[in-house]
Amino acid sequence: MFEPTGSQRDAASTIFNLPDYRVIDAVDHPDGARRIEVESTAPPGCPQCGVLAVRRHSERRQRLRDVPVAGPVELVWVKRRWFCDEGCCRRGTFSEVTEQVPAFARSTARLCHALVAAVVVSGRAASEVARAHRVSWWLVQAMLTAAADVLLPDPDQVPVRRLGVDEHRYRSVRFFREPDGAWRRYEPWMTTLVDTDTGRVLGVVDGRDSAGVGAWLAARSQAWRDGVEVVAIDPSAAFRKALREQLPAAAVSVDAFHLVKLANDVVTQVRQRVIREGKGRRGRQEDPAWVNRRLLLRAGNTLSPRALTRLKATLRADDPTDEIGAAWGVKEQLRQLLASGSLADAHEQKMRLGAYVLAADMPETDRLWNTITAWWEAIEVLIVTGVTNARTEAANTTIKQIKRTGRGYRNPANYRARILLAARTAA
Repeated sequence: MFEPTGSQRDAASTIFNLPDYRVIDAVDHPDGARRIEVESTAPPGCPQCGVLAVRRHSERRQRLRDVPVAGPVELVWVKRRWFCDEGCCRRGTFSEVTEQVPAFARSTARLCHALVAAVVVSGRAASEVARAHRVSWWLVQAMLTAAADVLLPDPDQVPVRRLGVDEHRYRSVRFFREPDGAWRRYEPWMTTLVDTDTGRVLGVVDGRDSAGVGAWLAARSQAWRDGVEVVAIDPSAAFRKALREQLPAAAVSVDAFHLVKLANDVVTQVRQRVIREGKGRRGRQEDPAWVNRRLLLRAGNTLSPRALTRLKATLRADDPTDEIGAAWGVKEQLRQLLASGSLADAHEQKMRLGAYVLAADMPETDRLWNTITAWWEAIEVLIVTGVTNARTEAANTTIKQIKRTGRGYRNPANYRARILLAARTAA
């Protein structure tokens, strides 16, 4: 609180600076902490009728949690109880209540604000903030949950024109034993929904299937759903199913990054298969194709003349069947297709890609071609609108940083509240 020049407060109250309170006593403890007693300076108005009280009924001492002020502090509020002298008021007595310490509170408002800011704004772990402020982890988490309930807006109040959907794993894989003795693998996934125009996280749902995303979209108002024009996703049939059911009028755009990754996976699979079939083992340091495996995954138009020379030498030395080179050519042709400036150009590049796949005649490239064919309408939307999941992936990077800071989360609700609070602060 700002204290103007000429303040009538005493020096101790000014230094402690707790609004609507003044220091009446301070004692040093042997362990280095201090016991500070305060009393309220706010007018004692009856909470029912509002009449100011003048007769004191009693007083008691209540311990409060507060921010450390130049070291640990044990704060004691000399809390008074007053008579209500209004004859028409049915309330005979009442206790003092202030903005810093509302009814039934055991912590000051400035401590609650400091805890939330330390976790959300500064990006610190809840456990570390609890130790620094000499409070329990449960109190910090309770403040975060309360802040999420109060501060987070209704998603229906945030109009969205372009939506991004992507998943991430929030915990390590778990195995559970079934009643019949068999083990079941459980992968704890969460799906993030992001406004791709602003990068703001709108919602986080459990799982990565159509049920979670569909339920979140179904909970939105019809006006909100009608306002969504384009949705960017990775090649996920589950997400596409949910979008077709809940957002039938929205166009679906497939993310180019994931398509290129699929093509890079094809190159890797072909390289591994060729080495296994030709040499009867995995790749080693002595194999040029293994040494230059990352070079095969780089974009062809970004290779320097020296890198191109090394790539050609690798294919001559370690690709007797020309299958690795064929897979590399399919990957590069797909990149050219995704970089098309118009639908006409894209269709021409698609025909050329089909010819490359036929010439390659490999199961890996055939699977890639089937994926391109199945998602061709979404690829056309990508080429026309240019909507990608870039901002969604950026939000997932921030989310993963939150997970690393907290050393993982066991409670999905706490994790979700932490993500949405961070997204609101960033916005």
